[in-house]
Amino acid sequence: MIAQRALLAAVLLVVAAGRGAAAASGQVSTSRLANDVPQVRAVWQGSEVTDLFKEYNNIFRHGNRNAASHLWVHFLLERSEQMTNTRLLNLFGGFCAVSGSPVQPSDFNRYKLTLDRVDGSGKVAGFMHYCCWPCVCDTQDFIRVDTRRVATSDGEKTYNFAVIGNPCDHEEELSKPFQDAFGRGMSMLRKDAPEVRCKDGVLEGAPLSDHGYVIIGMFFDAPAALNAPTALAVAGPGAEQPGRMTEVGGVKFQDEREYEAMCEDRKRNGYNSGMGEIFRRVASISPVQIPTALFAIASAREVHVSGCDASLSGSCREALPDGQAAAKGATGRLVWSESPGHKDDEL
Repeated sequence: MIAQRALLAAVLLVVAAGRGAAAASGQVSTSRLANDVPQVRAVWQGSEVTDLFKEYNNIFRHGNRNAASHLWVHFLLERSEQMTNTRLLNLFGGFCAVSGSPVQPSDFNRYKLTLDRVDGSGKVAGFMHYCCWPCVCDTQDFIRVDTRRVATSDGEKTYNFAVIGNPCDHEEELSKPFQDAFGRGMSMLRKDAPEVRCKDGVLEGAPLSDHGYVIIGMFFDAPAALNAPTALAVAGPGAEQPGRMTEVGGVKFQDEREYEAMCEDRKRNGYNSGMGEIFRRVASISPVQIPTALFAIASAREVHVSGCDASLSGSCREALPDGQAAAKGATGRLVWSESPGHKDDEL
């Protein structure tokens, strides 16, 4: 135990030195990677989703909303300080995070999903409003949950958001031709998703979550009962009934589990329904990587080594205690965690 404490102390010294160098160069690491979304000065009177719909042409200026829900998010967040929490939540229900389509929120298009948090801390149940059921399948495959603090007229609040990885990590993928899932010939994402635009590796207009992921919609809170262990059980084969409404805690919704068979059938048919492959192709360029059990450590226990990457070469490798594992975390920063079987209380 003493040896382990000494090793940990050595790591922290190396990290402190690295942070000192980073601070001297003006590259200070912060615990949150959410980007700044400046507030607009002009007062916006919109309070209903129909008011948001009227802003469509101001939000999407390069063609259409395919796979560009981050721009809906940006419009709302840059006006958040003008809104109460209730008003903000209502407006976030006005678009589909997957397709970008305007949506009139209702009980019937409210879907319950259980998704992974990006930090590997576990799953969380919540709601999303969709334009159509295939969005359930695409959400399960690509969307994860992260947080961001938002200032409203009621004060600051931390919300859960639906997030994807940054497609501009590999901008060249936007220009690769592919066969359209609906038999319309060859296409490319630059044509089908013209609002997905990159500049210096950054997705233009995209608000980022606390771990640096692209926010595409709100992941609305669910009643506590839906986050109980028993609520995560999967319906048995053949038990699904698409369109069936469920009610928990006074909230009516459709459950993702009702669509398991339909999602499998859609997969077998090349995703030829809903948005087809447009959202899937954008989201798969740089998918969110959930830390495994080995690397899923609380951010307070992460050690960020300035100037190091996942190759762990030279002094970077020397900075890690024996028997420890390291990996390039979801945010691209080097983190270390205990090897399997290592007990936290031994440090």
